[in-house]
Amino acid sequence: MKISKIVLTLIAAGMGAGLVPAAHAADVDRLTQLEQQLKALQQEIQAMKAASAKEIADIRDQATAQVKESVVGGDIPNSFRMPNSETSVRVYGYAEADLIHDIKGTPSADFFTNLPGQPLNKDNAKSGKTVLTGETSRFGFETSTPTSVGPIHTQLEGDFYSYGNAQGSNSVLRLRQAYGEYAGWLIGQTWSTFMDGDNGPETVDFNGPIGMPFARVGQIRYTYAMASGATFKIALEDGSHANVSSAVGASRPTLVLSAAKSADWGNVNLRLLSHEQRTASASKTGSGWGIGGQYKISSDFILMGQYAEVDADNNNPNAMLGANFPVVDANGGIQMDRSRGGVIGLTKVYDEKLRTTLAYGFVESVASDAYVAATGDNTLINKRMNQWHLNFIYTPIKNVDLGAELIGGSRENYAGDKGDLSRINLMARYTFN
Repeated sequence: MKISKIVLTLIAAGMGAGLVPAAHAADVDRLTQLEQQLKALQQEIQAMKAASAKEIADIRDQATAQVKESVVGGDIPNSFRMPNSETSVRVYGYAEADLIHDIKGTPSADFFTNLPGQPLNKDNAKSGKTVLTGETSRFGFETSTPTSVGPIHTQLEGDFYSYGNAQGSNSVLRLRQAYGEYAGWLIGQTWSTFMDGDNGPETVDFNGPIGMPFARVGQIRYTYAMASGATFKIALEDGSHANVSSAVGASRPTLVLSAAKSADWGNVNLRLLSHEQRTASASKTGSGWGIGGQYKISSDFILMGQYAEVDADNNNPNAMLGANFPVVDANGGIQMDRSRGGVIGLTKVYDEKLRTTLAYGFVESVASDAYVAATGDNTLINKRMNQWHLNFIYTPIKNVDLGAELIGGSRENYAGDKGDLSRINLMARYTFN
């Protein structure tokens, strides 16, 4: 080591000096030089000690920082460890404000697009109004706890989107997600297994395009994932949201099956369901199926789409957006509308700050004559709806999104009446974690 060499040099120098007579004048000069060298060496030793101490402190600080940043036993990015626990926790959400201006009439019971309830042109609906709301702001908690066979994952999420309340009413806290997941099993409320959330185009409008299954529902689900990228799911989902007169709820849960495959080029999936509508005196089983996929034309150009047919209830957790409601006929039987719908979207990412999406969705009723007759009023049910979105989303700085979207659409009921949708939606959002 350097310090040992210095000490040996000093000893050798001192011994050499002791062999020379002290009285000689040259010896005095030699002693002076040795004293100066000794002082210089002492200063060098002190500097080396200080440098060593600093290096040790730097290493200690780095180790401390790494410990603080790490989440022991957790697998969630941007999470922290609970004190005296191996559970990692992530807090996330965003604050969002939407400015919406309806060029045509304003639909009822919602700030955001509600094409099935869009005012009809025959009613001479006046120009819509302008609304500024922060209802869609949300927050959530996600946890992960390691076990010998994999982590236990939980999620709890809410927002303030008071859907169904009269416009202008106070926002209320709403539960979005609340579930636990372990070893492939999921129990709680989350997105329906019949929903293809991976292939829904990004929109500024909170509701998005019509024509796709869209709901969060209580369920028990098992997922089997293969190393090849294929996943298989089976779920029993809450089917109690019947929207039939004299409804008492379904006597069995909705059964949903799903198979999907992901690869570098994109993904594809197939979904099946069986659900029940029930009154105090009648019961009827409905079915549905859906396909969806995504294709990466290039790293910054993505095409996505999905199509589904379902015996739907517009208040049932598994129904597609825009489907008609079931009705009870004169004989007490249940009639369900067979609806088919689809969505297609094209997204272009220009750079890390700017992206744009063009999306189109439709819902078409293929109801039987018995269903139309059972409604008693064919002005209440829609025959065909179309809706499109064109948006640009700009990210000036990290975690901040500014969006602008033009939305158009039309609906036609079974009486032949039509209504047109035309609006502008501006959005500002700050996302945390």
